[in-house]
Amino acid sequence: MTVLLTILVYFLVLMAVSRWSCRRATNDTFFRGERRSPWRMVAFGMVGASVSGVTFVSVPGMVLSSDMTYLQLCLGFILGYVAVAFVLLPVYYKLNLTSIYALLGSRLGRRSYLSGAAFFLLSKMIGTAVKFYVACIIVQQFVMDALGVPFAVTVALLVLPIWLYTRRGGVRTLVFTDTLQTICLMSALLIIIYMVMQQMGLSPGEAVSRIVADGRSRIFVFDDWVSRQNFWKMLLSGAFIVVVMTGLDQDMMQKNLTCRTLREAQKNMCSYGVAFVPVNLLFLCLGILLAQLFEAQGVSLPAQGDQLLPAFVQGTAVANSTTTAAAVASSTLGTLHATLLLIPFTLGIVAASFSSADSALTALTTSYCVDIRRRPADERLRRRAHVAMCLLFALCILCIHAVNSSSLIDAIYTIVSYTYGPLLGLFAFALLTRRHTFDRLVPLVCLASPLLCFALDRLCQLLFAYRFGYELLLLNGLLTFLGLVVLGLVHPRPEHT
Repeated sequence: MTVLLTILVYFLVLMAVSRWSCRRATNDTFFRGERRSPWRMVAFGMVGASVSGVTFVSVPGMVLSSDMTYLQLCLGFILGYVAVAFVLLPVYYKLNLTSIYALLGSRLGRRSYLSGAAFFLLSKMIGTAVKFYVACIIVQQFVMDALGVPFAVTVALLVLPIWLYTRRGGVRTLVFTDTLQTICLMSALLIIIYMVMQQMGLSPGEAVSRIVADGRSRIFVFDDWVSRQNFWKMLLSGAFIVVVMTGLDQDMMQKNLTCRTLREAQKNMCSYGVAFVPVNLLFLCLGILLAQLFEAQGVSLPAQGDQLLPAFVQGTAVANSTTTAAAVASSTLGTLHATLLLIPFTLGIVAASFSSADSALTALTTSYCVDIRRRPADERLRRRAHVAMCLLFALCILCIHAVNSSSLIDAIYTIVSYTYGPLLGLFAFALLTRRHTFDRLVPLVCLASPLLCFALDRLCQLLFAYRFGYELLLLNGLLTFLGLVVLGLVHPRPEHT
C-alpha cells in the first residue's frame, strides 16, 4: 500500500498547486499561459517534462548493453537546443503563434498545415503513451496484481488525475506543476543513488572512483562507423532529435511560448538544454553502481536493462544463497531497503510520467482545437477535446501493453524517426527555402517518406547487414524535403488555399 499512498499524496499536492495557480481560467490561460511565465521556472520544469518514466527506468539499464554512450546523444541535444533557441523561437515569437503548425499553413498551404498537425498528434500520442506505460506497469506489478485489479483499471486510475488537475488551467498550471514534479524527480534520483552507495558501503569519492574504473563507463565510440553508438552519428542524431522533438513539437514549444519575451524564452531553452546532460549522467552512474552491486552479491544481472532498477527496488539484489547469520542480516537489510526505496522510486516514476503526460495531453488538446478545428476561442470544444484526448491516451496505453517492447527508450526513438521525420522535412522546406510546393499532394509525400524509410532499412539489413539507428530521422526528413521539392517543380505556381 506504500505505492498507492505515495501516489495519493502526490496527486493531492498537484491538485492543490493546480487550484492555487489558476483560479480564473480561460482558453488563453489553457493554451498560452497568458504569456507571463517566469523563464527560470519554465526551464526547471521542462527538465522533469523531458525526463519521463522511461528515462527513470531505462537509462540506468542502458549501461548493460551500450555502456554510457547515451551521453553522446545528450551532447548532441545541446546543439539542437541552441538551434531551436536562435533559429525557430524568433520565428514563432515574430508570428505570435499559439500553435507552431500555423507556420506551415501561412507558408505552404492548408493541407501542409493539417499534415504537420496530424503527424504531431500521432507522434505525441504514441510516444507519450509509451512513456506513461512505464508508470502503469510499475503500479500494476507492485500493487494491483496482488489486489486482482485489471491493467485497464490501473490505466484509468492513473490517467484520471492528470485530467483533473489540467482540465482548467492547461499550460498555465503545467508551469507550476512541472516545477514541483522536477523537484520530486531529482530528489528521488539522489535518494536512490545515496541508498545504493550506502548498501555498497561507499563514500561519494569512492563511488566516483568505482564508476570511472568500470569498463561500462565508456562514453565515446570513434572507431566503429557501423555501430549505432558511433560518436558522430549519435551527436548529429541528438541535435536533430531535439529539433523535431522540441523545436517542432507543440508540447515543448507551448511552454516556451508562455515566456514574456523572446529573450527569456531563449535563456530558458539554452539553460534547460545544458542541464539535460548532468541529469542523464546521474542516471547512467546509478546504472553502473547497481550493476556492481548485483555482481558483488552474486545476483545475475537482468536480461533486459529496463529491469535493473525495478529489480533492486524489489529487493532482489540481496545476499547470495549462503545461510550464515551475515547472509540473513544482509537479506533483512535488502528487504528494508526495498521497502524504503518504494517511496522515492514511486515518487520518481510518477513525477516523471505525470510531467510528461500532462503537458502532452494539453498540447494535443491545443493542436486539435487550434489546428484541426480552428476554433481557439471555443471553451466548450476545448473541454470536450481534453476529455477525448485522455480517453484516446488510455486506449493507446492498452494497445502498447498488448505488444510490449523489450527496450522502451529505443521504441520511442524509433517512433520519433518514422513520425517526426515528415515534420522535419516540412519545416526545413518552409524555413530554409522560398519555394512553393503542390499543397494538395503534401499529405501523400508525408505518408510515403516513412514507408520508404522502412523499406530502405529492411533492404540495408538484408544486403549489407547494416541497420539504421537514430540517423533514420535525418533520412526521413530528407526524403520528405526532396518530395516537396519535386512537387514544386511539377507544379511551381502556388495554390490558393
